[in-house]
Amino acid sequence: MKKLKMTAQTLTFEEGCNKYLEYCRQRNLRQGTINHYKQSYTQFYKYFDPKMPIEDINATTYKNYVLHLKSTLHNDISINSYLRDLITTLHFFMNEGYLPHFKMQAIKVDKSHIETYNEQELQLLLKKPNIKKSSFTEYQCWVMTNFLFSTGVRQRSLMNIKIKDIDFDNNVVYVNVTKNRKPLIVPLNQTMVNILSEYLKYRQHTKNEDFLFCNVFGQQLVKSTCYHMLYEYNKKRGVETTGIHRYRHTFAKQWILNGGNVVSLSKLLGHSSLDITQNYIHLLVSDVAKQVDEFNVLDKFYGKKRIGMKKG
Repeated sequence: MKKLKMTAQTLTFEEGCNKYLEYCRQRNLRQGTINHYKQSYTQFYKYFDPKMPIEDINATTYKNYVLHLKSTLHNDISINSYLRDLITTLHFFMNEGYLPHFKMQAIKVDKSHIETYNEQELQLLLKKPNIKKSSFTEYQCWVMTNFLFSTGVRQRSLMNIKIKDIDFDNNVVYVNVTKNRKPLIVPLNQTMVNILSEYLKYRQHTKNEDFLFCNVFGQQLVKSTCYHMLYEYNKKRGVETTGIHRYRHTFAKQWILNGGNVVSLSKLLGHSSLDITQNYIHLLVSDVAKQVDEFNVLDKFYGKKRIGMKKG
């Protein structure tokens, strides 16, 4: 009889990717994260043969894929997004013993300027609609806009806030769904408290378990509906620029311009480390720098008097 011997197990690239997705599910990663990887894999299969053995992938294969992306995509951020997903997946193959270790790195990307709403746009967006004439959707968008500008929460967090999460006794909102899964307690200023108090009179909720912001049928908002509601709201008010994250950027910018503490800002934004917040602020600097002359302490002290050196 022949002795049993260990034979190396060979997986195809597609089988390996599916194995990583299963690993993500075991780690209880969010479905949105898993869908993101699925989308990247669809792009990978356009270059890599899904049936190719994983062991055929090496450093040269990776470098060639980098060149392929650079020749087909013109957005460095998009290129890096695909590369990070590929690197993460290949590292999984390596750790599982399907692939020998080799070095990989994403390309260098110039940090882009963070877009925020300017003062004129803020005035247009924050102007309260005529409740007697406006639809519930327009009114709710106004409330949501105020909420986003005053809390800086992410879209996913916004859509998952329930009425019971608003604590009117302590003027805070409990944000239980966050990117890093760590709940936040975000303070509400009195103006926002007053807006929410009035809003709940029109929300027509039946129980505190209902979601704070809803669609026209009173049900939880989905990402696409939330985006389009705010997009149409902005457009109706003559603000062409839009984007949910722009509210968050504006909140951070206004916090810094008004002398807010960086540590406090980090906690409010739910960043996992202060380094992330510092990097966030650096990206705002180019825009904040434009405000320097308006807040120039020296000019206020010296007035228009010019300071010159006396000749000895």
